[in-house]
Amino acid sequence: MSEALERHEFGAEVGRLLDLVVHALYSEREIFLRELVANAADAVDRRRFEALSTPALMLPGEAKLRIIPDKDARTLTLSDPGIGMGKAELVQHLGTIARSGTLAFARSLAEAPAAEKPSLIGQFGVGFYSAFMVAERVEVTSRRAGTEEAWIWASEGRGDYTLAPGTRAEAGTDIVLHMKADAEEFLDPWRLQAIIRKWADHITIPITVTREGEEEPANEGTALWRKPKAEITEDNYAEFYRHVAHAFDTPWSTLHWRAEGTVEFTALLFIPGMKPFQVLEGERESRLRLHVRRMFITDEAALLPPWLRFVKGVVDTEDLPLNVSREMLQSTPALARIRKAVTNRVLAELKNRAKGGAKGEAEGEAEGYQGFWENFGGVLKEGIWEDAEHRQEIAALLRFRSSAVEGWTSLADYIARMKPEQEAIYLLAGDNAAALAQSPQLEGFRARGVEVLLLSEQIDAFWPERLASFEGKPLRSVTQSAADLDRLPLPEPAEAAADLSALLPKLTEALKDGVSEVRASTRLVDSAVVLAAGKGGPDLQMQRLLRRAGQESGAGLPVLEVNPRHPLIRRLAAQAGGAEDLAGMAGLLLDLARVQDGDAPRDPAAFARQVATALAG
Repeated sequence: MSEALERHEFGAEVGRLLDLVVHALYSEREIFLRELVANAADAVDRRRFEALSTPALMLPGEAKLRIIPDKDARTLTLSDPGIGMGKAELVQHLGTIARSGTLAFARSLAEAPAAEKPSLIGQFGVGFYSAFMVAERVEVTSRRAGTEEAWIWASEGRGDYTLAPGTRAEAGTDIVLHMKADAEEFLDPWRLQAIIRKWADHITIPITVTREGEEEPANEGTALWRKPKAEITEDNYAEFYRHVAHAFDTPWSTLHWRAEGTVEFTALLFIPGMKPFQVLEGERESRLRLHVRRMFITDEAALLPPWLRFVKGVVDTEDLPLNVSREMLQSTPALARIRKAVTNRVLAELKNRAKGGAKGEAEGEAEGYQGFWENFGGVLKEGIWEDAEHRQEIAALLRFRSSAVEGWTSLADYIARMKPEQEAIYLLAGDNAAALAQSPQLEGFRARGVEVLLLSEQIDAFWPERLASFEGKPLRSVTQSAADLDRLPLPEPAEAAADLSALLPKLTEALKDGVSEVRASTRLVDSAVVLAAGKGGPDLQMQRLLRRAGQESGAGLPVLEVNPRHPLIRRLAAQAGGAEDLAGMAGLLLDLARVQDGDAPRDPAAFARQVATALAG
C-alpha cells in the first residue's frame, strides 16, 4: 500500500479554509456530527434511488448508520451502507470545494462575530471539513456500490491529503476521526446519542451508537412531515429545517400541510430567516426535495419556480411511481398539479405575512415582512420578469424605498398617496438608493410634490417593463417622463428663465457625438444639467447596465437637459450671442450630467483638467 500512496494538495483556498474551520468555529463543535450524519443519510438515499433501476445496488437487509466510539484508541467511527465513493469522487468531494463562494466563505468566517460563526458552515456546504474541529486526523475508506475497489482518503487538515487503495467488505463509507485531546467528550455514547436526538432524530435511516459493545438506537427515524402537526414542536420544525436547508438560523415561516383531492401529497416547507452566504444568483433552480412514499427521489424536480428558490423543504407524494425517471418528471400531470399547488400555497403565505398576518410586523423587524423582503426581495422580483401568470400577485408583494416616505413602501400604498392629477407610478433606477434620493432626476418631481420609487438592484432595470402597470396605473421611469411634468402644476420659480435660443444650437453642435439633443428642462430646480433617455429607448439605468456588459442598447444617444434658471446656464446663455467658443464648456456640462447619474466622465483626466481650469477662472 505504501508504494501506491498518493499525496495531493487540496484544491485552491481549501487549506486556508480548513485553518479557519479548525480555529474559528469552536462555539458549536457538536455540529460536526450533524454534518457527517446528514452526509451519510444522503448517501443512503442515493443508493436507494439508484437501486430502483439497478437492483444489484439494493441496500442490505439491515441498513443502518453505525457510530462507534473507542475511548482507548481515541477514535470515532461512522460507518454507512450508502452509495460510496470511488477514487475520482473522493478527490472531487473531499479534495476540492467546487464553489465560487469559497473565498467569500473564508472572509465571512474570519470576520463574523462569534455568535454567528456556527451558521456559516451550513451556508457554504463545507460540512465534511467540520470534522477537523474535533479530529487531528481523518481517514475515509469508501467503496462505490457496484464496484469491487475501495480507496482510503486521509488528511490531517494541513493543506494536503493522501489516497491509497483499501479494502471494504461491502459498499459504503467508513469515516474514522482520530480525536483531539480536548474533544474526548464526543467519545461518550450518551453525549453522542443526545446530539443525534437534537439534530437528526427525523432521519429515516436507523442510527445506532455502540455502548459497551452493544448497538443502541439513537434516533426515532420517523419522517417528520408525516406526523400530525399537533405532535410536532417548534424545536422539531427548526431542527428539521436546519437539516434540510443546511442552515443554522430559525425559519421565518413554516408551511406544513397535506393536500387531498385529484393529487395527494404532504409538504413541509420553510422560508429561511436569514439570507444565505451562498448567493442565490448563481444557482437558479429550486431544490425542494421530492419524496415518493417517504423515499427521496430527487431535488431537481423544479417543484417551485426559480423566483421562489429560497424556499426549502420536502414534498412527499403517493401519486408517482417509485421508479419515476427525470424524463417522466418533466411530463407527468400529477407533478404539474403539485407544482401549481405548492407555488400557490407559498404565495398565499407571503400575501398573508405581507398584510401583517401570522407573526407580522408588530413583532419586530426580524420577524416581520420587512426582514423577509431585505433577504429575498431581489429574488422575488425575478418572477415579475419571467412569470406572466403570477405577475400581478408578485407585484403586490414588492417593497420599495421612496423619495417621500421613510422605510419600505408598496405599490398599493404609493397609489393611495398619488396626487389627484397624477396618472402614473414613477420610478428611478440606479445603483444605490441613498444616492438616488439626492439625484437631480428627482428635482422636478419633488418640486411638484410627486413621489418617486427608488430602485437600486440590477433586476430593477428589467422587471418594470414586463409589469407595465399596477391597479391600472402605468409604471414610468423618471428619465423618460419629462412630458408628464409639463402637465403637472409647478410653483412659480424665484428666477426667470433665460432665453436659450442662441445657446441650445451651439451646445447641440458641440455635443453632436455625445447627445441626440440639448433642450431646456422643465424638471430641474437646483441643478444645472441632467440626462434623459432618448425617445423610444430604454431608460438610462438599463442603458448603463448594457454598456457595462459590453452590449449596445440600441437606444441611440441620450438627451442633455439644461436648467434655464440656473446661474451657470444663464451666464452661458448671455455669452452665446458672441463669438466665444463654448465647446469646452459643453463637454464639461455633459460630463457633469454623467457624474450626477453615477457614470464616469467620458475622459476622466480631461474632465479633471476642465474643472480645475473653470475653478481657477
